[in-house]
Amino acid sequence: MMLKKTNIFIAIAAIMALLQPVMMSPAQARRDDQSSLRQDVKKGKAKTQRQIEARVLPKMRGMQYLGPEYVSSSQTYRLKFINKDRVIFVDVDARTGSILRQR
Repeated sequence: MMLKKTNIFIAIAAIMALLQPVMMSPAQARRDDQSSLRQDVKKGKAKTQRQIEARVLPKMRGMQYLGPEYVSSSQTYRLKFINKDRVIFVDVDARTGSILRQR
């Protein structure tokens, strides 16, 4: 019986060791996104956060701006606003500055 438990433990440890490079913490993902953004801005492939905010914030009058997030996989900024008791997300194409979606 003890041998079976040991084998299960070894199997789980082996699986976890194999998955470790694939698993990434949210903080690490944000750092990677920020690094990608800096590189894209430097290469002229993406607009800066200030350029995006200058385009979007005037359209969101009366709402409180909570801040941006950059998603490197889709090359988009997600700007977060609050209007009374509702959170609103505005997704913006980082390359063009065009608003893709507001929800």
